[in-house]
Amino acid sequence: MSQHSKPVSYGGQAVIEGVMFGGKYVNVTAVRRKNQEITFLEVPKQDKDWTRKLRKVPFLRGIVSIIDSSAKGTKHLNYSADAYADDELEPEERAALKKKEESKWSLSMIIGVAAVGVLSFIFGKLVLTLLPVFLESILFGKLFENYILHNLIEGGIKLLLLLAYLWGISQTPVIKRLFQYHGAEHKVITTYEAGEELTVANVQKHSRLHYRCGSSFMMLSIVLGVLIYSLVPWDNMTQRILQRIILLPVVIAVSFEFLKMTNALREVPVLRFLGYPGLWLQLLTTKEPKDDQVEVSIASFKRMLELDAQMENSPAPNQPVRTGVLDPLKG
Repeated sequence: MSQHSKPVSYGGQAVIEGVMFGGKYVNVTAVRRKNQEITFLEVPKQDKDWTRKLRKVPFLRGIVSIIDSSAKGTKHLNYSADAYADDELEPEERAALKKKEESKWSLSMIIGVAAVGVLSFIFGKLVLTLLPVFLESILFGKLFENYILHNLIEGGIKLLLLLAYLWGISQTPVIKRLFQYHGAEHKVITTYEAGEELTVANVQKHSRLHYRCGSSFMMLSIVLGVLIYSLVPWDNMTQRILQRIILLPVVIAVSFEFLKMTNALREVPVLRFLGYPGLWLQLLTTKEPKDDQVEVSIASFKRMLELDAQMENSPAPNQPVRTGVLDPLKG
């Protein structure tokens, strides 16, 4: 496999019965349908100039990247959910629903889907940030006054809540398969980064854990959050809540940069341990994939590479190849 002189740090996410990969010019989702066919959603990237510029600014790039990926990822997750639901319909029901969906699809709906993704991310971060504050205050608020110790206990509660939540949802069949596709996504990226051919056998040899993962980001935001919040003292509950809300973008930005650093230093014998807590969390958020799940992940990644190459070599690489559609896997 040929490698670029300036390698792209590819990323992706698991979706229902499939995997999405983000390339330089396009995001591609491959989904395994009930009839075993693999279909694709292909969405060209059309970032604004100001967005591309902000992605190059340290600390700001983390906030922009995460919010942007939340917005775009929701569309691909919805696509996989729609495909899953579509497979459960009778032909007559499917035709009627398709006609109804086509009649109401509009720009406002597309914007709405993106907004839901961003709002869901913000709401989730606020809940995971503020709920431990209230629990810690109720359980330990009157026992001592050292705010740093309160912050440490709050961080411990936040970690326990996160672990309990991830373990709980991982017990459901749908989420377990989602986590298997998450593992398949990591394995494919690792295989590509190792310069190996993307075959099921090669991919399955690699670990399902990867330094550059959203799970690692969650762990880092908890650990670094304790340190950042401890730099600004608070005297009462109101100050504590306001501090958490105001400093949340700082925690996100610093965690993103730290994640990039741990990924860059993962080959350094001593410093590679900085990324281990995030890898440990991935033991919950990933599962070993089956061969057919790896096939879907490979198909998604190869299609993304194919479209990226087409757009790279086109006279106007920033122009979209086409809008995202359902396409059968081409042999």
